[in-house]
Amino acid sequence: MSLQEQATRRSGVKQDDAFKIDEVNLFQRLGLDTFIKLSTNFYARVYDDDQEWFRKIFSSSTKEDAIRNQYEFFVQRMGGPPLYSQRKGHPALIGRHGPFTFDEQGAVRWLEHMQAALNDTPEIDADSKKRMFDFFKHTAYFLVAGKELMNRRNAM
Repeated sequence: MSLQEQATRRSGVKQDDAFKIDEVNLFQRLGLDTFIKLSTNFYARVYDDDQEWFRKIFSSSTKEDAIRNQYEFFVQRMGGPPLYSQRKGHPALIGRHGPFTFDEQGAVRWLEHMQAALNDTPEIDADSKKRMFDFFKHTAYFLVAGKELMNRRNAM
């Protein structure tokens, strides 16, 4: 089973629904400031999370770096300029997240914070929130499946 198929099975989000972000230029719709605000709202929650195991996942980055990496990736992935690639190279999500310790429990917690951040960013309309959250949910489980595959390969 491919990583995309695993992500669909685990997340409950069909791949076609996850990639509805590509049907609309969300960067044009929402603008740079909205992506910055979303990422700021998200990481405020992450770095203030009451669970040490979850905060520890992000301990190798400053909050400011995490915010910038996230909004630049979101902007690039959702129709804007390639800010992330220009600064850091190809996103390569599984490889970039390889050094972090996360699993399905971490994905669930990440998604809880992202849902709250989306809800607390009123500049994001309901259609965009749905498209984005479906993408985030599918991608979170894609990363979990990819991390598990990397761990199995490293154990050999």
